[in-house]
Amino acid sequence: MDSARPGHHPDNEPPHEEVPDAVNPGPARPDSRRLRRRGQGELEAQVLAVLHSANGPATAGWVQEHLDGDLAYTTVITILSRLYAKNAVTRSREGRSYTWTSASDEAGLAALRMRRVLDGERDRDAVLARFISALSPGDEERLRALLARAAAPDDHPDTEGR
Repeated sequence: MDSARPGHHPDNEPPHEEVPDAVNPGPARPDSRRLRRRGQGELEAQVLAVLHSANGPATAGWVQEHLDGDLAYTTVITILSRLYAKNAVTRSREGRSYTWTSASDEAGLAALRMRRVLDGERDRDAVLARFISALSPGDEERLRALLARAAAPDDHPDTEGR
């Protein structure tokens, strides 16, 4: 017996190297899985994709059930709320909760993120010039074509009133 601790015997303790804790996590077990950290915006894109697959407005619970992985309901609510703040989804009050509808697709969400980054910079001209100079020749040509199309006068007759 250990004289420092009455009633304690060293054989009653498991070996130290097998005791996982915060300081000594112990050997890795083959059955243990480490969760992959998701990239920025990846969860938002997944939530938008699930909302696009819905046949109309969806509850947060429905979104949670249709997402890959085990996300907590509160995490889904947080993601939906962030998307709402970005105008990427709309919501309607249904009783005590909301139903959610996608107002943007993944491309629209990426465009919103790009716009937020640009809005946070002081020298927009420099940022845009560097962005364009970093594009591949094909992407630069696509951008020029899109800008030309946006600047062209509308060739379609006014269809209001039909």
